[in-house]
Amino acid sequence: MAENTEQNETKHDSSSSPGMTDQEKEVAASAQEAFMAGKYDESLKQLDALQELNKEDYKIALNRAVVEFYKSGQTTTGTLKQTLLTMKNQVHTSSEDVDGLDDVENSLLYYNQAIIHYHMRQYSEAISIGERLYQFLEPFEKFAQAVCFLLVDLYLLTFQPEKALHLLAVLDKLSVQGSNKNGKGENNSNKDGANQKAEFTAMIEAAKSKMHQYKVRAYIQMKSSKACKREIKSVMNTAGNSAPSLFLKSNFEYLRGNYRKAVKLLNSSNIAEHPGPIKTGECVRCMFWNNLGCIHFAMGKHNLGIFYFKKALQENDHTCAQLGDGGNGQSKKFTGIPMCALLANKRYELLYNCGIQLLHIGRPLAAFECLMEAVQVYHSNPRLWLRLAECCISANKGGSEQESKGLPCKKGIVQSIVGQGYHRKIVLASQTTQNSIYSEGQSAAIPVASMEFAAICLRNALLLLPEHQTQDAKTENGSKSSSQSGSTESGSENSDACSGKGQEGDKFLSAAPSSPLRKQEVENLRCSILACSAYVALALGDNLMALNHAEKLLHQTKVSGSLKFLGHLYAAEALISLDRISDAITHLNPENVNDVSMGVLTSEQDQGSDKGEEPVESPGKQTPLCYPSSVTSARAMMLFNLGSAYCLRSEYDKARKCLHQAASMVNTKEIPPEAILLGVYLELQNGNTQLALQIIKRNQLLPSAMQRVSPDSRKKPVQPLQTVQPIQLPSPYTQVQRK
Repeated sequence: MAENTEQNETKHDSSSSPGMTDQEKEVAASAQEAFMAGKYDESLKQLDALQELNKEDYKIALNRAVVEFYKSGQTTTGTLKQTLLTMKNQVHTSSEDVDGLDDVENSLLYYNQAIIHYHMRQYSEAISIGERLYQFLEPFEKFAQAVCFLLVDLYLLTFQPEKALHLLAVLDKLSVQGSNKNGKGENNSNKDGANQKAEFTAMIEAAKSKMHQYKVRAYIQMKSSKACKREIKSVMNTAGNSAPSLFLKSNFEYLRGNYRKAVKLLNSSNIAEHPGPIKTGECVRCMFWNNLGCIHFAMGKHNLGIFYFKKALQENDHTCAQLGDGGNGQSKKFTGIPMCALLANKRYELLYNCGIQLLHIGRPLAAFECLMEAVQVYHSNPRLWLRLAECCISANKGGSEQESKGLPCKKGIVQSIVGQGYHRKIVLASQTTQNSIYSEGQSAAIPVASMEFAAICLRNALLLLPEHQTQDAKTENGSKSSSQSGSTESGSENSDACSGKGQEGDKFLSAAPSSPLRKQEVENLRCSILACSAYVALALGDNLMALNHAEKLLHQTKVSGSLKFLGHLYAAEALISLDRISDAITHLNPENVNDVSMGVLTSEQDQGSDKGEEPVESPGKQTPLCYPSSVTSARAMMLFNLGSAYCLRSEYDKARKCLHQAASMVNTKEIPPEAILLGVYLELQNGNTQLALQIIKRNQLLPSAMQRVSPDSRKKPVQPLQTVQPIQLPSPYTQVQRK
């Protein structure tokens, strides 16, 4: 929460430095008093006078930079950052050598740097500084609390709840120790020390509600319902029915699947009374609409979900316009906007949510536009690249305008009828042309929802995944890999690394803005990417690459039954195109299919964001309509394709048997158009023209036709029949998730 760290941001006490003369202490005290009263011009005059008395103390220049920053309304963040960097070089220390600092003033310099990194979303740098400051905090209790709260916030933003809970436990101990010391200090002759202890105790008591809120956020990220429920009660007792507490409770109910109760809690929050983003750094109205969108997404009400996400985007743009950001979120120069409000812009998280929601609705082109804007910020998220590829696949899978807009489209084998009477001709539907959006002569790297660009997206996704951990069990005890740290760029929302180890020892992979991926989730994601890569390679005619991806998919140790089924189909089609029909027949053996479950982890519904507002990535419970719903349907699909393979080898009897067996296993409506065309082809080969016409007119396989045994034919196939491709967007975590 930005408002919690801002209170301890860059305020310094210049009157307590050792080695100062009485005159210097008096001037410093006057400067401090003027600063606290908001009289920044007066404070600058006192600091100038103090600088004349002591020209070698850099801390005076530091305080002057802070006063000028507050005088500008905290809008010169970039200038302050550069000034602090210059001062750090002057004292010949760095964040890597912060342990060498010997007084609190130098540590405050680095604390201010960490605060600036925090508001610029450069979380890795802020954590690096904060963790080193934490190593020598015991003598400075008040300052220790500020650093601990900053680190807790950073750990939660980077999905490291275990570390956050550890620091919160430390703060609890400090609270107890402060109370004890305060009690003993009443008999102490040192009144100043007693006053400081009393002040610290009062500060800890005031922060108890905030600590309970942090614990709730940590337990939500850990999906620890029992502990979270206990802390929720503490939050409600200390904070009452405030907007933050109701948002947290709503997030908790959302985590438990009580969606209607979560909506009710959100609606009961009085967001009108919450301070604006200038004071808190948060746009509560934006989070309110976003949370409603996430909840309705989880309920399967995707149209309502996109409605609320659009409302959240409008509210976010309105807030950015008020802050002077033009509503576009372009705050890269960090000028003209108060530092505390830099975190208020949630445009890219909302676009991520909108893109995923539109993909579920069946509007891949609109989803592509949203996700392309989001990937400019979250470019190190492999799952986001997969979603972009799925948009391209969905936009090109049917070549139909109705399908691309998510409208129902009736499939048939008759494309049109030409002529009348004796001259009437039936035109059968040809194979769907892939890549209809791509224009010839255009570079594949240009962001267009084409299959070429899908191949690039999938390649990026594979490169972002860690190397396949085949020997993890052997090497894990011998050595521990270093935590992955996402690089941060100045002025951009980074994909900071949240690698680490959870309670079960899982390694995390950053997937901002969603929760980090655990080891098993990474393997599931790898399988989905390989399945999509094989499909895209087939669509582009790159059969060798398709075969390579399909074989890699089949060799994965924990591939789900559904993706294994697709792997066999894609490998078989690639082998047929390479004229290796015998190898393809091996893949098309129906016995290869024993399971068609998606194999999605139930914990994939990621959560745990600030006050419950999160881009959601929840598990999709509905499989696509064209996807086999059972093992029987999948085996029938295998037999249809096996019949096509036998047909290419002129083994028409075997092809007819496969077709007959497959048709008897599924409902008539589930027979794909390609199988009906195969039946037509077999009847034409057998010379049964009238029966072939009956199959075409009825658009179904006729039992009498399937039971006939065709004589040997000398005719060769005029055109090889394409194997059936069940179009499926494999995604072990169909999504949406965090802010």
